[in-house]
Amino acid sequence: MLTLKRLPQSVLLALYGGAALSLLNPAAHAQSTAPTAPTPSASANADGSNIQSVNVVGSRRVGNSSAIETPVPVDTISMAKATEQGGQFDLAQVLTNVSPSFNSTRQTGADGADLVDSAALRGLGSDQTLVLMNGKRRHTTALVNLFGARNRGNTGTDMNAIPVMAIRNVQVLRDGAAAQYGSDAIAGVINIELKKSLGCEMVAGFGQYTEGDGDNYLASAYCGVAVGGGVLGITGEYYDRGRSNRAEEGNPRIIGDTKSQNSTLYLNGEIPAGPGKVYFTAGVQNRDASSAAWAREGVGSEDIPSRNSAAMYPNGFVPFINGDIDDRWGTVGYRFDVAGWNTDLSQTLGYNSMKYHIANTLNASIANRDLSRGGRGISASIFDAGGFSFRQATTNLDFSRFYEGLGNGTNVAFGFEHRRENYKIEAGEPGSYIDADGVGVGGNAGSQGFPGFQPGDVTDSDRHSSAAYLDIETDLSEHLKLQAALRHERYSDFGSTTTGKLAAGFRISPSVLLRGSASTGFRAPSLQQVYFSSTFTDFVSGQPLDVVLAPNGGRVANAAGIPKLTEEKSKSYTLGLTWSPSQATSLTADLYRINIDDRIVLSGRFDADNYPALGTTLQQLGVGQAQFFVNSVDTKTQGLDVTLSNRSDLGAGKLNTFLALNFSKTEVTGVHAPSALRGFEDVLLSERERLFIEEGAPRRKATLGFDYSLGKWETALRVVHFGPQTLGTFSGPPVPNQYYKAKTSADLSFTWAMDAKTKFTVGGTNIFNVKPSEQDPNETDNGFKYESVQFGLNGAAWFARLSHRF
Repeated sequence: MLTLKRLPQSVLLALYGGAALSLLNPAAHAQSTAPTAPTPSASANADGSNIQSVNVVGSRRVGNSSAIETPVPVDTISMAKATEQGGQFDLAQVLTNVSPSFNSTRQTGADGADLVDSAALRGLGSDQTLVLMNGKRRHTTALVNLFGARNRGNTGTDMNAIPVMAIRNVQVLRDGAAAQYGSDAIAGVINIELKKSLGCEMVAGFGQYTEGDGDNYLASAYCGVAVGGGVLGITGEYYDRGRSNRAEEGNPRIIGDTKSQNSTLYLNGEIPAGPGKVYFTAGVQNRDASSAAWAREGVGSEDIPSRNSAAMYPNGFVPFINGDIDDRWGTVGYRFDVAGWNTDLSQTLGYNSMKYHIANTLNASIANRDLSRGGRGISASIFDAGGFSFRQATTNLDFSRFYEGLGNGTNVAFGFEHRRENYKIEAGEPGSYIDADGVGVGGNAGSQGFPGFQPGDVTDSDRHSSAAYLDIETDLSEHLKLQAALRHERYSDFGSTTTGKLAAGFRISPSVLLRGSASTGFRAPSLQQVYFSSTFTDFVSGQPLDVVLAPNGGRVANAAGIPKLTEEKSKSYTLGLTWSPSQATSLTADLYRINIDDRIVLSGRFDADNYPALGTTLQQLGVGQAQFFVNSVDTKTQGLDVTLSNRSDLGAGKLNTFLALNFSKTEVTGVHAPSALRGFEDVLLSERERLFIEEGAPRRKATLGFDYSLGKWETALRVVHFGPQTLGTFSGPPVPNQYYKAKTSADLSFTWAMDAKTKFTVGGTNIFNVKPSEQDPNETDNGFKYESVQFGLNGAAWFARLSHRF
């Protein structure tokens, strides 16, 4: 077993200082190896054809090849080293450890949120970041995160549905871009560019926490073959992640990574056809995942007969929330030339579903009824609890043309989009939700751990939207570049919205570019937020009544005076510079501010105790407590992004160094309760819920990396610093909030190039076994001394990878 010690603070300071000196070395020389960290560069179109594709997210300029030239901040993160040598096996963890503005923390004890890892930028919610694949909108998950310290009340895009092996690079646009790409692009845009190169490669990997659990097995392969004058890239992957457990001895809980088995297949290619090219992408992933719910105690506890049966689990039990997740995405399009205009017609389909099967459980009301009738007191131990799905179909028609005679060159782009969406909730089997022994009698209703969806929760809801945009980018002179965008969207369920963006870049010298932007944006309420419904039985003031998360527009929400959900509105500003004193060194620094009005949040529970007038109405409807999604919060987010990279000679070898930092602060600036709830803002948004919004992610994050190669050997060291976080408590004031101290993690790996095509890597992640600050388990969200904050709670791990190119 590997023995690890904490990294001394003096060593960290030396590393930071050494990196800064190395990065600013004017004598550095370029090298051909692409860095794996965020770099202000992107690959140019390499096929040499007249039908060109835009490769830099944030710009529709034909043939644009360098994000250093863009008036907005863009990072391009190569996936080559992460695929062959990285210690993280899934995309969300790769980006978390490389991109400071990206946040994704594995949850534990958060029901369905344990089973997916969503993307988020700059400390905002996962549904305020738009994810594209090959420039096309990718669908979100069907899940609404209701628990956990991250993304509460949000939907998001599941990054781990995409195998790292299939990805060429990830482009992160750190700027509001709703005027260019539509809803959700408030915090920024992540574009995932897939491979379509000739040749084959494979990777086999294994990893394990130094505690001896959480085994990870990875087998992934890519092959690009010539087809019909074009290229077809095929990626297949199997990833098996084992369960980990950090609960103390004697604690019946299971706290750690969920168990997950992913089988994934992706196709990506293009083929000449007539005057243009047909391009296509198709991906499917089946994931079998299992999350551990709260433990139920055995004989002698208050859990019998309310939540357990002595005949079934005399020593207590841990229910397992098993999710069968199906994710599919595909696009087919045709690029061609029409009278000098680059034209792109495409159709994209996305689908995500999650079906719940609750195992190692019981319905206590069924068991108690059986006991009262002379039986042993048993029920089924496995239930189909129902589930939900989300489907999205997007049609795009885009035109772009570069005019050399307008100014020093002007690109004009315009286009149209039509999107159709569907959200479904399916009920579980009756045993997963019924109260068999009667309301108020000994056994609680539904499957323990996760009660099934009831017939009243079922929905099959649709909407559609249409959009038109205009995007102009012009070089007014050799020094000044301007970009303007305007977009109008109309939704079938809440109306229309118009957004705009202005950006400019002014080149002070050949190596320095000043840049800035101002934009308006929006995020449409997701169908999941509008129609999600979940009902279970609880006891309020000693009376058994339903607790409901009420869908917008339903009878409970209408009785409470909850208005129809509408869009979140934002204003974004950036001001920054890029400096590239040589081909080997580059710096970007960008200040930003994002104001969001009418942000959609999940309210606290309203009942007869905290709001007597509403509580009476709810009880008349048979509802004891109710929660709602509502447009009620204004926030302000401001911060600074810095990236610094350098390639240099060091002795006989080559050293790649990068430093990237994000400082971000989100504040709730206003709470606007609907008229029926005015005066009860502290229930609508408690301090605990406010802190989930303001500090769901660390307020600062820094990544410092060194990659040194000498002959057949390569060494990589990455230090990731996470700033402090403050979260609320269940009890609330005057109980002190949970304070999580700043923590610093480090990854180290060694790679041996066995020959020109084969590499073997061994290393460790979080090698000094750093964990979050301990808290009172009675006050945390997951009921454990560690929350799933910053970089998680599992501690150190080791890994090995073997990669080979054919």
